[in-house]
Amino acid sequence: MDKDSEDALLESLKGYKKELRPVINATLMWEGDFIFTGKTEQGYEMRYDARSQRGCKPMDTLLLSLVSCIGIDVIMILQKMRVKVVDFKADISGERDLIPPQCYKAIVITLHLAGKDLDPKKVERAVSLSKKKYCAVYHTLKKDLEVNVKYFLEEKEPVDIIND
Repeated sequence: MDKDSEDALLESLKGYKKELRPVINATLMWEGDFIFTGKTEQGYEMRYDARSQRGCKPMDTLLLSLVSCIGIDVIMILQKMRVKVVDFKADISGERDLIPPQCYKAIVITLHLAGKDLDPKKVERAVSLSKKKYCAVYHTLKKDLEVNVKYFLEEKEPVDIIND
């Protein structure tokens, strides 16, 4: 990609993701056992289950969050480049450390794109821009992430559930 084309692309991407809300809230409710339901501000729900019997494992959804963020960026950037993508699929594989906290130590993402006259250099550029500049999930996974945990306690008596 020549310098003028690169500059034009970067100019067309200005403002991409500009409508970001500075604070995002969600709620997680415990359903019992190791099952939780998360709910976004918009009302979307995701069920989590440590045993994967009635929901996704959190580390699985972390992989899906990463690949979705990159996928959205790649499609948006390719559209700005006037690339006609007609089909997109991404496979993701994460290798975890066996020692707690069992973080991902390697992640491989394979993109499958279909369209007319796809240019590998444009796809490589879109992926590069996503990783270097736009994918918030990718950048959130950096080691310097600060996570603060607060808690509130409420005294409550347990309720016995009688099954007929």
